[in-house]
Amino acid sequence: MALQIFGVKGSQATRAAERFFKERRIEFQLVDLDRKPMAAAEIRRFTDKFGLAGIVDTESKPYVEAGLKYLRQNDAEMLGRIEREPKLLRLPLVRSGALVSVGKDEAAWRGMCEGLGKKG
Repeated sequence: MALQIFGVKGSQATRAAERFFKERRIEFQLVDLDRKPMAAAEIRRFTDKFGLAGIVDTESKPYVEAGLKYLRQNDAEMLGRIEREPKLLRLPLVRSGALVSVGKDEAAWRGMCEGLGKKG
C-alpha cells in the first residue's frame, strides 16, 4: 500500500482525509490508532520532519484534561503518552513514501497524489 492514513474513526479530520483520497480514487490503508498504536519508527518519520511539538495537538481535549500544558515531560514520556492516547496527536498523520503530513493539510495531500501519478 503506497499511502497510509493514521487516525481514529471518530476524528473529523481523519474522515476528511479518507474522503479526500477516496474522491481521487487513491487506495490507502487506514491505521486506526484506537486499535493499533503507531510503531516507534513510524512516529519518528513524523517527528523528524515536524518535531514532537509539531505532531501533538495542544488544543485537544485529552491534552487539556491531562494538564499537559503545565507538565514538563521529556520526549520519551510524551511518546509513551501518545501511544496510550492517540488523540493527543494532530490527526490525521498521512504518509506516502517519504512524504508525510500532519493534520488536515490538503496541499500536502495533493502533493502525495501527484507523487502517486494522480491528479490532486
